[in-house]
Amino acid sequence: MNRFIVITFIILLMVACSSPPNALERLKNSGELRVLIKNTPTVYYQGPFGAQGLEYELVQKFASHLGVKLKLIYAHSIPEILTRLDNNEAHLAAARIIATPKREKNFWISSPYHSVNQQLIYRSGTRKPKSIDELPQLAIEVVRQSSQEELLIELNKKFPNIEWQSNVDASVEDLLFLLNEKVLDFTIANSLEFKVNQRFYPELRVAHNLSETQSINLFFSKKSDNSIQKAADLFLYNMRKNNHIKFLAERYYGHLNRLDYVDKRVFQRHIQTRLPKFKTWFIRAGEDFEIDWILLASISYQESHWNPKAVSPTGVKGLMMLTQATAKYLGVRNRIEPRESILGGSRYFADLMDRLPSEIAKEEKIYFALAAYNMGMGHLRDAIKLGKKRGLNSSKWANLKQVLPLLQQPKWYEQTRYGFARGKEALTYVENIRSYYDILKWNVENKKQKPLKIKAFDIKVPAI
Repeated sequence: MNRFIVITFIILLMVACSSPPNALERLKNSGELRVLIKNTPTVYYQGPFGAQGLEYELVQKFASHLGVKLKLIYAHSIPEILTRLDNNEAHLAAARIIATPKREKNFWISSPYHSVNQQLIYRSGTRKPKSIDELPQLAIEVVRQSSQEELLIELNKKFPNIEWQSNVDASVEDLLFLLNEKVLDFTIANSLEFKVNQRFYPELRVAHNLSETQSINLFFSKKSDNSIQKAADLFLYNMRKNNHIKFLAERYYGHLNRLDYVDKRVFQRHIQTRLPKFKTWFIRAGEDFEIDWILLASISYQESHWNPKAVSPTGVKGLMMLTQATAKYLGVRNRIEPRESILGGSRYFADLMDRLPSEIAKEEKIYFALAAYNMGMGHLRDAIKLGKKRGLNSSKWANLKQVLPLLQQPKWYEQTRYGFARGKEALTYVENIRSYYDILKWNVENKKQKPLKIKAFDIKVPAI
């Protein structure tokens, strides 16, 4: 009996002395990484290959690194995300969240993976403030409990009597829409939010930068220990070391400044006036070849501006600008007939996708196939080989972009099988289509205009 008591005592002592599992260990034991995320351009959205977005890919890779499944929890705004994170509804939040001093006090925050600054935004044709000294005279509206509102509270210490409207329901995207509709006079957005949305609202302009550089980070609740945040920091360190952060940034942000004001305005007009005549055939081609019809329509716009009778100086014709040889190969009898051109060009693009080297990641294949559509598969393979000769992983689009212009220089193209190619033109071609795709997708998804949210605010004048 005494021996049994001693053994029992030892077991109880061992249990009492053992440490409870930390947050990271509990996460791994659950087999699931729960992430609060927002459905918005570049963060998380449905693209040509399904779910995409910088933050989405980042947390997907983090979950894989930890050996667990990813579970996304959707929220409508940053304030909602942070409230739910503080309530321990998720392990972390990934939604392009800026690390402000107030937020740093309330949450564990990872090392940064991107940076922005805050900008005062106005609409072209309205009064532009000469300097930020005029802030107290402006009618500004921002999202309540946002990084923009925190900035105004700080700026009020330097520029007393700033007044603004604090909108409890709207997002930054909503306020930019209202500004474009002339419902608002001014709002504030970070530089990345503005770049993303200016493609849809080309009349919007930056009046002034209002902040120094601010970091974008992953956020973690302080209701648990910081073991998950430490694991994320190590993961992000390796992502930066291996240039994966750079590749993600290039994939989602690298084309944002490609189109100018006129390009955007003309494209928006053509979406209304030209696309409806051919939309049915783009959708049909997308179904036939399992390619996003919006991507096919974007290729066609870059090729012909949706003019079925378009003819280039080199003799390519039609909506998809097929050469005579390609048309013959595809069985296209009449290149300027819209249905034949769209179905033929779509089949050709699908064929290019299938012929790409297997080492190119699925999410990057579109860019390589677009370049091949413009310059030919032979020249694309030359560029990939040339990149490898220069020590680059040229199965990454961010690296191939550095190589394509070299195909115009004798020093480099003389080393290739197919010789000279207009590599800079192919690069511009791909980046333009990426921009057209984003704008057209936004138009398709948002053409039923959002309701004007102009009543859900109060006037905020903080104490000095």
